[in-house]
Amino acid sequence: MIPELGNLALTLALAVAVVQSFLPMLGASRGNILWMRSALTTSSLQFVLIALSFSALMRSFIVSDFSVVNVASNSHSLKPLLFKIAGTWGSHEGSLLLWVLILAAFGASVTWFGANIPDTLRARTLSVQAWISVGFLSFLLLTSNPFERVFPAPLDGNGLNPLLQDFGLALHPPFLYLGYVGFSIVYSFAVAALIEGRIDPAWARWVRPWTLAAWVCLTIGIALGSWWAYYELGWGGWWFWDPVENVSFIPWLVGTALLHSAIVVEKRGAFKSWTVLLAILTFAMSLLGTFIVRSGVLTSVHAFATDPERGLYILALLGITIGGSLALYAVRAPAMEAGGLYRPISRESGLLVNNLLLTTAAATVLFGTLYPLLLEAVTGDKISVGPPFFNASFVPLMLPLIIIAGVGPFLSWKRADLGGIVDRLKWAAGITAVVLLITWYLNTDGPVLGIVSFGFAIWLLLTTIQEWAWRVKLFKAPISESMRRARNLPRSSYGMALAHAGIAIAILGFVGSTMWKSESVTFATPGDQVEIAGYELTFIGAETVLGPNYTSRQGTLQVTRDGKPVTELYPERRNYAVAGSSTTESAILSTIRGDLYTSISEPAAESAEGKWTLRILFEPLVGLIWLGAFMLSLGGILSLTDRRLRIGAPTRAQNPMPQPAFPAE
Repeated sequence: MIPELGNLALTLALAVAVVQSFLPMLGASRGNILWMRSALTTSSLQFVLIALSFSALMRSFIVSDFSVVNVASNSHSLKPLLFKIAGTWGSHEGSLLLWVLILAAFGASVTWFGANIPDTLRARTLSVQAWISVGFLSFLLLTSNPFERVFPAPLDGNGLNPLLQDFGLALHPPFLYLGYVGFSIVYSFAVAALIEGRIDPAWARWVRPWTLAAWVCLTIGIALGSWWAYYELGWGGWWFWDPVENVSFIPWLVGTALLHSAIVVEKRGAFKSWTVLLAILTFAMSLLGTFIVRSGVLTSVHAFATDPERGLYILALLGITIGGSLALYAVRAPAMEAGGLYRPISRESGLLVNNLLLTTAAATVLFGTLYPLLLEAVTGDKISVGPPFFNASFVPLMLPLIIIAGVGPFLSWKRADLGGIVDRLKWAAGITAVVLLITWYLNTDGPVLGIVSFGFAIWLLLTTIQEWAWRVKLFKAPISESMRRARNLPRSSYGMALAHAGIAIAILGFVGSTMWKSESVTFATPGDQVEIAGYELTFIGAETVLGPNYTSRQGTLQVTRDGKPVTELYPERRNYAVAGSSTTESAILSTIRGDLYTSISEPAAESAEGKWTLRILFEPLVGLIWLGAFMLSLGGILSLTDRRLRIGAPTRAQNPMPQPAFPAE
């Protein structure tokens, strides 16, 4: 009965979305305030109905209702409660239901928190958001119904993919979807503004919080996925340039450009058409990621579906949504006002170069991701574009971006004093040069790009600290005055500083774990020793351990340093009988200077019978990657709490009737 109620709620949500998709838009064009404000009711009602449907599916997983095909295929009675709940979004159908729930939540949030947005813009925005909801709700009900029944019901389920039965990956999809789908509301704002014919600083101020919220969630989602891959897959890596990793990274890059571009629209009234285009492209890249993981064009642990017919539906939805918005943009963009003038050396120019580098980097990753798929579709040839291509093409684009990120906050709007900036940053440049020389002296065999990247990360960290000190006049004014200035700095300034510092810290982790990694793979029997990075590891043996829905072979490694005991590590190899597959559970000793990473597996070689394969790595500074990601996310959250982003939107000039900013046709 509960699944049928969930299905009914989903059907009613589609009907509500259809009404919301045209009535508020029609009201905005006719000046009918009642029709416009109907969007406030329908958006909230749509969210409530989808939330009820999602709750019904989650309840089916919790009580192990195996008469629901989705539950029987992705759950098991012995599975821990957390992973029963995570199973709700661990399948194609469930994850799509989570997608539409978040889509409705962002639309309803504009209703609840957008009281300062003009009725016409809010009505059009919610109508555009409902267009997207109609597309995905119809896709869900017609091709991927999560409440489909099976009779007779099986006695037990098939279980969830063991790789997904992990705390980190239980949180990864919701945050990733909050980022993906969060950009939908930014897209809706952009299309609504194009329809209305007005892009101005007030619009940019309204859009920024939503962009920032989606960007923060996507940052957290990507970081959780990277962390999971590091400790769960057993190979000790945190990024492999997998196509599905890439399609989450591309909207992050374009969204970062959008965040910076919106600042220029808000502060100077420039970059209007460019900002609108970035808003459209960011959501387009999110939809592209959805198509890739659900179309069957690739096989990956990340992929949810392998049904080409479903992929064609999403491809059609992608074409209509993005094609239509780009056509509207092509008509409207040429008439947009250029905005304020600025000199080549100015904050506007710095942000423009920032945008160009980020979008070029996104295009590079997109090309490397899609080229093998397109080549196979056209010629049937299979090739692999892996880390060597991305490292050689992506990293050089990021180096000038790091320089600009360090200089940018010191630049003035319209025109900046280049000589003054050079003088102000000479100490940061000098220290960076010293660090580069020391790093090169310690690693004369390179790689050069890694050494340069390490030095540039130091540059960004130093300039970020110096910019904060410059703002509060540290050491140039009495300490009481500096403290007063520090208290009065807006939270967005602290957020920017924390985010830039987080990027610098993460780069140190990227470079350190790549350049100076040590690795040892060996066959071991009890009593064998391995030395690595100053540690001595003794293999004691392996024993069988029973888990709630798996059996495990758990190894024991005694770790010493200079003959003194440090700790014991317990890597595992888990076998899930129901799923018929195994997973690696690494054991990690984390220290300030790096991680001692261990994993265990049974050797494939017959000659190694009775031995275990030990994989032991030392990953210098690798923990800085997730510390940097945490700082980056915290910086975004801190900026979101800035009072100016919540209630300080500039007031638009009041006209008896809204007039478009575009010339009459």
